[in-house]
Amino acid sequence: MANFLVEVKNELSKVVWPSRAETIRYTLTVIVFSVVVAFVLGAFDYLLLKIFESIVNR
Repeated sequence: MANFLVEVKNELSKVVWPSRAETIRYTLTVIVFSVVVAFVLGAFDYLLLKIFESIVNR
C-alpha cells in the first residue's frame, strides 16, 4: 500500500495543472456550451411537439 501511494505521488508530480485563469476559461466554456446545447435540444423538442400536435389534431 505504501509503495502504491509513493507511485501515486510521483505520477501526480508529473501532471501539468492548469492555471486559475485557464480553469475559469474552461469552466465558462463548458457552461456556455451546455446552455447552447440545452437550448438547441429544447427548441428541437418544442418543434417536434408542435409537428406531432398538428398531425394528431387533423
